[in-house]
Amino acid sequence: MGRLQSDFLDRIELFCDRILDVTEALSSSSCPRRILEQTAASGTSVGANTFEADEAMSRADFAKTLGVVIKDKELNETRFWLRLVSRRRWITSDRLLPLQSEADELRKIVGTIIVRTRNPLPTAQNSG
Repeated sequence: MGRLQSDFLDRIELFCDRILDVTEALSSSSCPRRILEQTAASGTSVGANTFEADEAMSRADFAKTLGVVIKDKELNETRFWLRLVSRRRWITSDRLLPLQSEADELRKIVGTIIVRTRNPLPTAQNSG
Protein backbone atom coordinates (compact mmCIF):
# COMPACT_ATOMS: atom_id res chain seq x y z
CA MET A 1 0.00 0.00 0.00
CA GLY A 2 1.43 3.36 -1.00
CA ARG A 3 1.38 6.61 0.91
CA LEU A 4 0.27 8.86 -1.96
CA GLN A 5 -3.14 9.05 -3.61
CA SER A 6 -3.41 7.35 -6.98
CA ASP A 7 -4.73 10.50 -8.68
CA PHE A 8 -1.60 12.37 -7.57
CA LEU A 9 0.62 9.57 -8.92
CA ASP A 10 -1.34 9.72 -12.19
CA ARG A 11 -0.71 13.46 -12.31
CA ILE A 12 3.02 12.90 -11.80
CA GLU A 13 3.05 10.30 -14.61
CA LEU A 14 1.25 12.72 -16.92
CA PHE A 15 3.82 15.41 -16.07
CA CYS A 16 6.60 12.99 -17.07
CA ASP A 17 4.81 12.15 -20.31
CA ARG A 18 4.50 15.85 -21.10
CA ILE A 19 8.20 16.38 -20.39
CA LEU A 20 9.01 13.60 -22.84
CA ASP A 21 6.72 15.26 -25.41
CA VAL A 22 8.82 18.42 -24.98
CA THR A 23 12.08 16.54 -25.42
CA GLU A 24 10.75 14.85 -28.54
CA ALA A 25 9.87 18.28 -29.95
CA LEU A 26 13.31 19.57 -28.95
CA SER A 27 15.00 16.79 -30.88
CA SER A 28 13.89 18.40 -34.14
CA SER A 29 15.07 21.87 -33.12
CA SER A 30 18.52 23.44 -32.85
CA CYS A 31 18.57 22.67 -29.13
CA PRO A 32 21.87 21.08 -28.01
CA ARG A 33 21.52 17.38 -27.27
CA ARG A 34 22.84 17.88 -23.73
CA ILE A 35 19.92 20.16 -22.84
CA LEU A 36 17.47 17.69 -24.34
CA GLU A 37 18.99 14.89 -22.23
CA GLN A 38 19.05 17.00 -19.06
CA THR A 39 15.42 17.99 -19.51
CA ALA A 40 14.35 14.39 -20.04
CA ALA A 41 16.45 13.11 -17.13
CA SER A 42 15.33 15.64 -14.54
CA GLY A 43 11.70 15.58 -15.67
CA THR A 44 11.33 11.83 -15.55
CA SER A 45 13.29 11.62 -12.30
CA VAL A 46 10.44 13.56 -10.70
CA GLY A 47 8.25 10.56 -11.41
CA ALA A 48 10.78 7.92 -10.44
CA ASN A 49 11.50 9.54 -7.07
CA THR A 50 7.82 10.19 -6.33
CA PHE A 51 6.99 6.56 -7.00
CA GLU A 52 9.95 5.47 -4.87
CA ALA A 53 8.74 7.71 -2.04
CA ASP A 54 5.26 6.21 -2.32
CA GLU A 55 6.64 2.85 -1.22
CA ALA A 56 8.97 4.18 1.48
CA MET A 57 9.31 2.06 4.60
CA SER A 58 9.30 4.98 7.06
CA ARG A 59 8.02 8.55 7.33
CA ALA A 60 11.60 9.79 7.36
CA ASP A 61 12.47 7.90 4.17
CA PHE A 62 9.24 9.11 2.55
CA ALA A 63 10.06 12.76 3.32
CA LYS A 64 13.69 12.34 2.28
CA THR A 65 12.83 10.77 -1.06
CA LEU A 66 10.21 13.42 -1.81
CA GLY A 67 12.85 15.98 -0.84
CA VAL A 68 14.87 14.78 -3.82
CA VAL A 69 11.95 15.74 -6.03
CA ILE A 70 11.91 19.40 -5.00
CA LYS A 71 14.76 20.33 -2.70
CA ASP A 72 17.68 18.37 -4.01
CA LYS A 73 17.11 19.15 -7.66
CA GLU A 74 14.80 17.30 -9.95
CA LEU A 75 11.67 19.44 -10.15
CA ASN A 76 13.56 22.71 -9.78
CA GLU A 77 16.06 21.61 -12.42
CA THR A 78 13.21 20.72 -14.76
CA ARG A 79 11.68 24.15 -14.18
CA PHE A 80 15.02 25.71 -15.12
CA TRP A 81 15.31 23.72 -18.37
CA LEU A 82 11.76 24.60 -19.37
CA ARG A 83 12.48 28.29 -18.79
CA LEU A 84 15.68 28.04 -20.83
CA VAL A 85 13.90 26.29 -23.70
CA SER A 86 11.25 29.00 -23.65
CA ARG A 87 13.78 31.86 -23.52
CA ARG A 88 15.74 30.38 -26.41
CA ARG A 89 12.45 29.90 -28.34
CA TRP A 90 13.23 26.29 -29.18
CA ILE A 91 9.58 25.69 -28.29
CA THR A 92 7.02 28.46 -28.09
CA SER A 93 6.35 29.85 -24.64
CA ASP A 94 2.59 29.41 -25.05
CA ARG A 95 3.14 25.66 -25.47
CA LEU A 96 5.44 25.49 -22.43
CA LEU A 97 3.46 27.73 -20.08
CA PRO A 98 0.93 25.05 -18.99
CA LEU A 99 3.78 22.62 -18.26
CA GLN A 100 5.72 25.30 -16.37
CA SER A 101 2.59 26.03 -14.32
CA GLU A 102 2.15 22.34 -13.59
CA ALA A 103 5.77 22.12 -12.41
CA ASP A 104 5.15 25.05 -10.04
CA GLU A 105 1.96 23.46 -8.70
CA LEU A 106 3.65 20.08 -8.21
CA ARG A 107 6.49 21.80 -6.34
CA LYS A 108 3.98 23.38 -3.95
CA ILE A 109 2.05 20.13 -3.46
CA VAL A 110 5.16 18.06 -2.78
CA GLY A 111 6.46 20.76 -0.44
CA THR A 112 3.21 20.66 1.53
CA ILE A 113 3.32 16.85 1.71
CA ILE A 114 6.87 17.01 3.08
CA VAL A 115 5.97 19.63 5.71
CA ARG A 116 2.91 17.66 6.82
CA THR A 117 4.92 14.46 6.98
CA ARG A 118 7.62 16.02 9.12
CA ASN A 119 5.18 18.00 11.30
CA PRO A 120 1.92 16.06 11.44
CA LEU A 121 -1.14 17.88 12.75
CA PRO A 122 -2.07 16.76 16.25
CA THR A 123 -5.02 14.42 16.38
CA ALA A 124 -7.77 14.63 18.98
CA GLN A 125 -6.27 11.56 20.59
CA ASN A 126 -2.79 13.16 20.89
CA SER A 127 -3.86 16.68 21.83
CA GLY A 128 -4.76 15.77 25.37
